[in-house]
Amino acid sequence: MPLHPQAQAVADFYAAVRTVPFESLGIDEARATYAAGNPVGTEEVYEIRDVLAGTIPCRLYKPSSRNYLGLMVFFHGGGWTIGDLNTHDTVCRSLANKSGHAILAVDYRLAPEHVYPAAFDDCVTAVKWAHDNAAALGIDGTRLAVGGDSAGGNLAAAVALAEVVPLKFQMLIYPSVDMSMKSPSIEENAHAPVLTKSVMLWFGDNYMGKNGDRSAISASPIHASDDVLKRMPPAIVITAQYDPLRDEGEAYGKRLVENGVSVTITRYNGAFHGFFNMLAILDDAQSAHAQAAMLLKKYLD
Repeated sequence: MPLHPQAQAVADFYAAVRTVPFESLGIDEARATYAAGNPVGTEEVYEIRDVLAGTIPCRLYKPSSRNYLGLMVFFHGGGWTIGDLNTHDTVCRSLANKSGHAILAVDYRLAPEHVYPAAFDDCVTAVKWAHDNAAALGIDGTRLAVGGDSAGGNLAAAVALAEVVPLKFQMLIYPSVDMSMKSPSIEENAHAPVLTKSVMLWFGDNYMGKNGDRSAISASPIHASDDVLKRMPPAIVITAQYDPLRDEGEAYGKRLVENGVSVTITRYNGAFHGFFNMLAILDDAQSAHAQAAMLLKKYLD
């Protein structure tokens, strides 16, 4: 189907204002441009506070005064290169309120200053820290989940596969799971709105550097063995029709299903990569949040 009319309007706007390819921007300008398009949210949440997971900046969102909530550790998208706690603040506020459980957003180190596996290592550290400091956070350390969008979905899947702490659920929003970048949807959507093939390649090169092992499970979760996949927690995998990452995300979800994991795989037709962040302007974003939060609540209650 064609782009949803709301998505088409956003795509037309981007086409008009982005006169220079995103990947040709300098790192600082790319980060500033992304931040300007994803401002801090306004939705009221019972408690929001910044914390340190060791040396890693994080932000805790609690939707109520109730202690011993479940917790999802959330890793933001942005190709491991852009994005921060503020760019996904709206997303975390929404998921906390809709699920009734706490969210811990992680400000992991970014590439190209910090190449693979720096971001992965930070995410592992943050999950371990949340588990070990559950009482101080007012959450139940036995009810943990991981989640993220795009590069953050890659990190969430990789952390789950590392089995550093027991997890109840994983929320994978159009995840990048295959660094070989050979899925058919990459060519099909090479010039899609927001995320193009050339931007994908730029992000991947920034993260992996010259010597990163793209076949490693912590870089490409799709390469995990069946024995490991069988031990994975339930998942939701959300994809978008006009997204280069569509096919690999769905392929990973299907591998989990084939290994006996309970997985919901939903493709939002008419949507493009990044739609999950656009709660204020896209009905599909509202629907995807409701769906993802419902399952998060199911597995953390």
